[in-house]
Amino acid sequence: MNILILGSGGREHALAWAVKQNPKCDRLIVAPGNAGIAQLAEVADINILDGASVVIFCEENAIDFVIIGPEAPLAAGVADATRAAGLLTFGPSAAAARLEASKGFTKEICDACGAPTAAYASFTEAAPAKAYVTAQGAPIVVKADGLAAGKGVIVALTEAEALAAIDDMFGGEFGAAGAEVVIEEFMTGEEASFFILTDGVSALPIGTAQDHKRVGDGDTGPNTGGMGAYSPAPVLTDEISARAMEEIVLPTIREMARRGTPYQGVLYAGLMIKDGQGRLVEYNARFGDPETQVLMMRLGAQALDLMLACAEGRLDQAQVNWANDHAITVVMAAKGYPGAYSKGSEIRGLDRLPADSRHMVFHAGTIEKDGAILASGGRVLNITARGDTLSDARNRAYAMIDHIRWPDGFCRSDIGWRAL
Repeated sequence: MNILILGSGGREHALAWAVKQNPKCDRLIVAPGNAGIAQLAEVADINILDGASVVIFCEENAIDFVIIGPEAPLAAGVADATRAAGLLTFGPSAAAARLEASKGFTKEICDACGAPTAAYASFTEAAPAKAYVTAQGAPIVVKADGLAAGKGVIVALTEAEALAAIDDMFGGEFGAAGAEVVIEEFMTGEEASFFILTDGVSALPIGTAQDHKRVGDGDTGPNTGGMGAYSPAPVLTDEISARAMEEIVLPTIREMARRGTPYQGVLYAGLMIKDGQGRLVEYNARFGDPETQVLMMRLGAQALDLMLACAEGRLDQAQVNWANDHAITVVMAAKGYPGAYSKGSEIRGLDRLPADSRHMVFHAGTIEKDGAILASGGRVLNITARGDTLSDARNRAYAMIDHIRWPDGFCRSDIGWRAL
């Protein structure tokens, strides 16, 4: 098969790494890719937000299967365009991707199907939103309704923080994403990520993970897109996962189908676990980042078979074959992230690191220039390892980091601490 993956981050590098191992993959192209992806696949410079451009590229390159990595092309309807052109596609339609693109829509779906989630209210103006915060008190969670690159959620510990967040969102800090604001009850417990494939009818859980959102050791400092992750997530036991499927995931899939917008692709449920029960924090319409890096490390070549079964509507015949293993990924970011940071610094030592089924460096924000690897983003590298235990995987990952020479980068030293 000729396969096209859309995206340029660590998630897409991990997907490409897993797909490439499967003998069904004859030719692999990633658009636009990055310096690490270019070492294992072809890269192409196309506008991945323009469905027509993607379709033309697929026709010119005889693409058999399209895997859409990030949320932005999904929200832009790229999956609709490729399916309309007769291309086998992994990823939900724009209508179904509203489960991520609109937090208010997700709450509406939860209300309709009875899925447990935080109490909430939605607002299009600042004054009533502020009045709601004053009535509810703090802590409270303020969310931009639309896509804000993982940054539109403020966990406000005081009323003053919440009121400031409302001003920022309606003031345009998150662009169009903040035109509507969802304010939620602050949920306590332990958060974990649950990944499910669905073809619109059948559903197949394909793994659990836990990530570290805050920038500093001990889960301190501002929220980020994720500073590391590990899989499996001990808090998501088989019993809790089964209950989440019955109470949250399957009712959501049925409700989406009932509305005439069946969901096909990966459904990433962020769950808050307390007293043996999960409540929905949010849905994402794509694989998480950096959780994908640990999932793909554990799934390997079978990831392609599972995604094909999903896209072809035969998920009821598929199964996941898990080894009794653990994986961890540690994000190396540019100093200053998630605030202002500089680009263009050189990263040395990557060529001396192992690249096998137990050790991989997935690139998230890199470019290659004159033979050198340069940082081109905030989150730059995902140092990923697999082991028989989480402690083993963690030791492997940090041993790899010890060999990387990048004075302008940093990482947390405690990824996996909750489980360990």
